[in-house]
Amino acid sequence: MSGDIEKSSGNKAVSIKDLSVDYGRISALSGVCLDVMEGEYLGIIGPNGGGKSTLLKAMIGLIPEYEGSITVFGNTVRDSRGYVGYVPQLSTVDKQFPITLYEVVLSGCINPRLSMFTRYNWQEKEFVGELLSRVGLLHLADRQVSQLSGGEFQRMLIARALAAKPKLLLLDEPTASVDAVSGDNIYNLLSELNRDMTIILVTHDLLAVSSQVKRLACLNNKLIYHGEPQINAGVVNSLYGCPVDLIAHGVPHRVLREHEDDGGCGC
Repeated sequence: MSGDIEKSSGNKAVSIKDLSVDYGRISALSGVCLDVMEGEYLGIIGPNGGGKSTLLKAMIGLIPEYEGSITVFGNTVRDSRGYVGYVPQLSTVDKQFPITLYEVVLSGCINPRLSMFTRYNWQEKEFVGELLSRVGLLHLADRQVSQLSGGEFQRMLIARALAAKPKLLLLDEPTASVDAVSGDNIYNLLSELNRDMTIILVTHDLLAVSSQVKRLACLNNKLIYHGEPQINAGVVNSLYGCPVDLIAHGVPHRVLREHEDDGGCGC
């Protein structure tokens, strides 16, 4: 890895201005403005269909048409691909493809500008071994991906994203469909990785992520809130369109501020 990020540099990892995305007549995102500083650990929450996955895909160039602007480390999305690692939703990945865990992670070293027949060098193979050790999967290197548990599969996808040596790591629901222990292991891994890179994490798990991230963005077509991970009931109710009660059992962390502390929100 590149070493600890300078947290006080004030440089923007991502700058999004007035981003709007439509799928036909359906608006996925409308007028979203969001700055993410280098070294940040940002959680993005919101209801299904609120545009969370669309926002991540726009940052990596998977949304060809949109209004507004996106820059990543001061570059256009097209020119910043070498800086970004992406972990997609588990449901979008074929777990039955006949390939080993090691081969999946090694494929993350491929430069998209080079031929698909490019051979891996020994430095890349050694680096992949280091990554597998870091995510706790080295002992499973030769295992077929179809034989991995949900948590093991997710850590493999994270390792593959890290193979590109990114400065920015984007993750779409990395703890979905995994057990509580695997989820905790993934969050612990991300906290460690945040020492080296900026992280943007999409999740539905407000109770868990609010105790992990440094900043929180609430998204439902528009940006409802962006700030400290401790939010008030008004923000949550605006986000989901109805009153929501959140109780964190056994966690010494308040997710919602007291009602009398409710404040404004916005972009």
